[in-house]
Amino acid sequence: MQRVTITLDDDLLETLDNLSEQRGYNNRSEALRDILRSALTQESTQNSEQQGYAVLSYVYEHEKRDLASRLVATQHHHHELSVATLHVHISHDDCLEIAVLKGKMGDVQHFADDVIAQRGVRHGHLQCLTEK
Repeated sequence: MQRVTITLDDDLLETLDNLSEQRGYNNRSEALRDILRSALTQESTQNSEQQGYAVLSYVYEHEKRDLASRLVATQHHHHELSVATLHVHISHDDCLEIAVLKGKMGDVQHFADDVIAQRGVRHGHLQCLTEK
């Protein structure tokens, strides 16, 4: 492990300290390591050929006209990406789905965009983790 020195303005240092406290880091180094890892992971997901895993979560209105069947059709169209799916009824009108995906990041992003863009889908979020 290497020791490095960085210079931060007072506002940024205060923000780092607040984040460290909120997330329970023991020191600034742990917080900075996680921030850097997150940035590097995000950067690597921009490479459309990079292999990896992802979690797509979204809430949708199950009564919206043909939405459930459109979502299933989209999932079948991208069946090679699917590892597992969890479906939860969160209210009379809404469902939460969580899909675990594996494949090229470009294909995963395209699938996520197709799902999230459907009328009646709300709160869509894609979290990616690339393979090393």
